[in-house]
Amino acid sequence: MDAVARSGSGSGRTPRPQKSKAGWNLLGLLVFVTAGFPVYWMLNTAFKPAKDAIDPDPSLLPTGLTLSNFSRALDIADFWGPVGRSLIVSLSVVAIGVVVGTLAALAISRFAFRGRKIVIVGILAVQMIPLVAMIIPVFLLLNDLDQYDKLSGLIITYLTFILPFTVWTLRGFIVNIPKELEEAAMVDGCSPTGAFLRVVFPLLAPGMVATSVYAFIQAWNEYLYALMLLSQKNQTATVWLGNFTTKHGTEYAPMMAGSTMMAVPIVVLFLLVQRKMAAGLTAGAVKG
Repeated sequence: MDAVARSGSGSGRTPRPQKSKAGWNLLGLLVFVTAGFPVYWMLNTAFKPAKDAIDPDPSLLPTGLTLSNFSRALDIADFWGPVGRSLIVSLSVVAIGVVVGTLAALAISRFAFRGRKIVIVGILAVQMIPLVAMIIPVFLLLNDLDQYDKLSGLIITYLTFILPFTVWTLRGFIVNIPKELEEAAMVDGCSPTGAFLRVVFPLLAPGMVATSVYAFIQAWNEYLYALMLLSQKNQTATVWLGNFTTKHGTEYAPMMAGSTMMAVPIVVLFLLVQRKMAAGLTAGAVKG
């Protein structure tokens, strides 16, 4: 009887299935390989000799390393000009979007006013409109405002789809910050602005960093509007990369070298803010 009791009590604990864990690990590895292979192939092509980049039977492993593709990419066309313009546009969009988006998200989250639900629905509706559907209206509007072929016009255009994303994302972070913290600060003598700056803002900072990174990536990688609203002399880095052709045709190895150089600002930005970004992505995951 004791043996039966011991066996019965032991059978009540269900061991964790090892096959299921191995299956999830395999799925994660498959997703990693699928997402990382294009990046690997870009780097592989950027550092291999130009003749190997057009080989009909390419090798998965590097057959040789060279830096000539990078110098060739810089010699074919102006590189620093488009990159500098992309940085100006992206940083301006992030700065304006985060400041205005934070104030708008705070108003939507903390204040009750007439039409509040309509504003929230409008923010969602704007993000559902395809960007290609707004090219002609945006072109006509910028032309009337004398903003065509100007970086300021491109910044205004980018804000039309990045600002709703910023407002909606920051609203989710602010909602997860208890309002009682602000009320306690105001009871201790803080003004509403002081309560926000001393209590809400430090807690919101990781979310602002994560939102800024995603907004920067959207502005940096945007191609369609930059192509349609700017001339060749004012082109951004994505348009420069899309027009990477010479009299000899498309040179794929230098193109991949240019793509690698374009990815550097994103990688550097991510490395600088990765801790804050990780904290922002997990903010609100645990309540209480």
